[in-house]
Amino acid sequence: MFTGIIECMGEVKAIVPELSNVHFTIASPIGHELKIDQSVAHNGVCLTVVAINGHEHVVTAIKETMDLTNLGKLQIGDFVNLERCMPANGRFDGHIVQGHVDCTAVCESVSDENGSWKYFFTYTNNGVTVKKGSITVNGTSLTVVDSEKGRFSVAIIPYTYEHTVFKYLKAGDTVNIEFDIIGKYVERMLGK
Repeated sequence: MFTGIIECMGEVKAIVPELSNVHFTIASPIGHELKIDQSVAHNGVCLTVVAINGHEHVVTAIKETMDLTNLGKLQIGDFVNLERCMPANGRFDGHIVQGHVDCTAVCESVSDENGSWKYFFTYTNNGVTVKKGSITVNGTSLTVVDSEKGRFSVAIIPYTYEHTVFKYLKAGDTVNIEFDIIGKYVERMLGK
């Protein structure tokens, strides 16, 4: 389980296809602390570390993951948000994040709000957002500002902007979305 509080960014150093899988090599400040078989969220996608070399680690994404997330759009030199699983005795600073991406969304616009930034996203699946509810965008736990069917916005403070991939996001970019797990269960129980 994750909390959506990003630890650091990692840089994509290699992308190697193998049959229907893709191996990503990521360099990061936490690479040397990782262990093989450890789960790490990459832009909100829970992936297993399969190899480590100094400050670099390798993860493998299967075809379904590539089809459902923005990982297939990554190029060498791109940055991803990284978060290790929450330890059992850790603080719960974000919200419950599983690392199971529900869909991708497209960044519709970015506006400078004189000290913060507002990002609007559109998506086509049946996910539900609520104003002031939780949403995960590229693994980052955020609060929904505007909520409409198939569209929502979030506000980004300077710290989050500087320490996550939000500083690289622009209109037209694709992001990974994980809707709030509690909202998904309520939606399921109500039969929607």
